[in-house]
Amino acid sequence: MNEKRLLIVDDEPAFGEFVRQVALTLGYEVKVATDGQACQECYPAFQPTTIMLDMVMPDMDGNELLLWLLQQGYSADLVITTGYNPDYASDAKTLAEFNGLRTVTTLVKPFSLARLRTLLSGHLHATTDPAAR
Repeated sequence: MNEKRLLIVDDEPAFGEFVRQVALTLGYEVKVATDGQACQECYPAFQPTTIMLDMVMPDMDGNELLLWLLQQGYSADLVITTGYNPDYASDAKTLAEFNGLRTVTTLVKPFSLARLRTLLSGHLHATTDPAAR
């Protein structure tokens, strides 16, 4: 199994495909889930080392899914994304950190290709999108 496994959870298929393509060029094994249930179904077998989680999705929002991931014992890197109010990402970051995740990054859409490459190239630690503060 690849040591770099990215699970993208976003209800916008074009966004998920964009991130998938970038991650593949950086050596990641990648799965894309377009909703919370699909994430829950593929998570146990895939065991991602990084999850990119959208906050605003139908049926199950990012916070609900984040709590589920924490209950499963997820403790690796987390990138929280939103195309809405940056407070969504900031609040989720606080929730994740309060529950023990140490590497949590926020990313407000739209963002640059360079920013995405930097994050996925192993510079997740201590990075936060300034717009999300």
